Amino acid sequence: MTGMFITFEGGEGSGKTTQIVRLAEHLRRAGHNVVTTREPGGSPGADAIRHVILSGAAEALGPEMEAILFAAARADHIALVIGPALARGDIVLCDRFHDSTRVYQFLDSPLDRGLMQRLERSTLDDVYPDLTLILDVPADLGAARARERRGGGEIDRFEKEAETLHERRRQAFLKIAEEEPERCIVVDGAQPIDTVAAEIAEIVDDRLDAARFEAVGQSLDASRLVR
Repeated sequence: MTGMFITFEGGEGSGKTTQIVRLAEHLRRAGHNVVTTREPGGSPGADAIRHVILSGAAEALGPEMEAILFAAARADHIALVIGPALARGDIVLCDRFHDSTRVYQFLDSPLDRGLMQRLERSTLDDVYPDLTLILDVPADLGAARARERRGGGEIDRFEKEAETLHERRRQAFLKIAEEEPERCIVVDGAQPIDTVAAEIAEIVDDRLDAARFEAVGQSLDASRLVR
């Protein structure tokens, strides 16, 4: 049995981290084994690269090298954390994945889109999300939430960017959801936390039920072939 891979996407301050915690609690109460993780990072090698990226040190290397660094971090993350968890049958909840690379590294990039596709194919190695929840909030609300969350702490290189750019990224996430409706579901992240959590729990429970029924059907088909 393989597990289920669920990714959370959205702009800064969209509430991904909070909702991952809430969903993990919900799923564990239902008896599921759950692994929560994040990108960039999630494994020792990927965490080292995360520091380089979020500190801004990678900007001087240029957009192509930064995209390759993200890919290297993701490959390590998949090999050491995500892949083994799915093989055990766990549910993996990941804060950002390849959609964030599409939006953050390639939205206004001079890089060839073919590079993005080649990096995805070589890095993901067929480990694509079964479900992606895109938490959608207007850029101004997301920025206000990020400031409140940060308090007096230092801002990272993505938080310091202009709200107009964050809004364009928001629209890019929505476009991904429009292009891949079977995988992506948009959730209104501006709603109260409890409302968002309940909506996400219902979506995931429905997907798990569907996967369970599909697995049962495949088992029945296989048993008929044996007979």
